[in-house]
Amino acid sequence: MWQNHATWIRHTHLFSADEYECSNCGSTTDKPKPTCPHCGAAMGGEKYDPSWVDEAAMLDIILGDK
Repeated sequence: MWQNHATWIRHTHLFSADEYECSNCGSTTDKPKPTCPHCGAAMGGEKYDPSWVDEAAMLDIILGDK
């Protein structure tokens, strides 16, 4: 069930622009907005997801860096 309030979860990537995911419905957008364009939830802030760390670790494995 969707709620009236949610937060943006910012996903930062090594080689591409940040994306923002609605904590309510999971839809993504390229920049935070006052409301989610998919479910209409009012946004009350932002959380940070350091997913770029996993991308960096995978790149280290591919390149053979330790």
